[in-house]
Amino acid sequence: MRVAVVVFPGTNCERDVVRALRLLGADPELVWHRETDLSGFDGVVLPGGFAHGDALRTGAIAALSPIMEPVRKMAEAGRPVLGICNGFQILCESGLLPGALIPNRDLAFICRYVEVEVVDDTTVLTAAAEPGQVLRIPLNSYEGNWVDPSRTGRVVVRYRDDPNGSQDRAAAVANAAGNVVGIMPHPERATDSLLGSEDGLVLLEGFVCSLQPVRA
Repeated sequence: MRVAVVVFPGTNCERDVVRALRLLGADPELVWHRETDLSGFDGVVLPGGFAHGDALRTGAIAALSPIMEPVRKMAEAGRPVLGICNGFQILCESGLLPGALIPNRDLAFICRYVEVEVVDDTTVLTAAAEPGQVLRIPLNSYEGNWVDPSRTGRVVVRYRDDPNGSQDRAAAVANAAGNVVGIMPHPERATDSLLGSEDGLVLLEGFVCSLQPVRA
């Protein structure tokens, strides 16, 4: 089960994602954002960080990277596509998820553990979780406030206390098919008791379980 973990200039969570996916039995590989071919990969993760230094809008420049065309093709083919934090922002900026991420309600950077509740277990991120399951996962963002005037996004994980003002308390959002998901908290940073929580493994296990080997 090969997973492409895309690296943009400014990405800083790619190796955390690689470690977490390996723990769950996947075969992750770092892929530079200027690549144009993802054939042979079963899924793709856009990790967190500050792509291109967030010099324009978060994710706006990264959404124009060459890698996003094969990412789009994977999404259209029904392959699992996951964006974490900055990766969530990139998915919204590229139109693969509805809505946008704007500054947090209190205009403050949030860096702490939060509790989230799984409300939909029919997506590639939540397939191993149960509705109503509460998870403790770290949040680390300034522009994590999800807004969706179209109200077409599927909220699949909700904050219990809505720390950033997100519409419908959204912590994770999926497309209609459930194969493209963006999540603002970092499940890859909650994979070991030494880190304060192992709850992130529940979500990433769902992603890994959703992978199906590409057939020639």
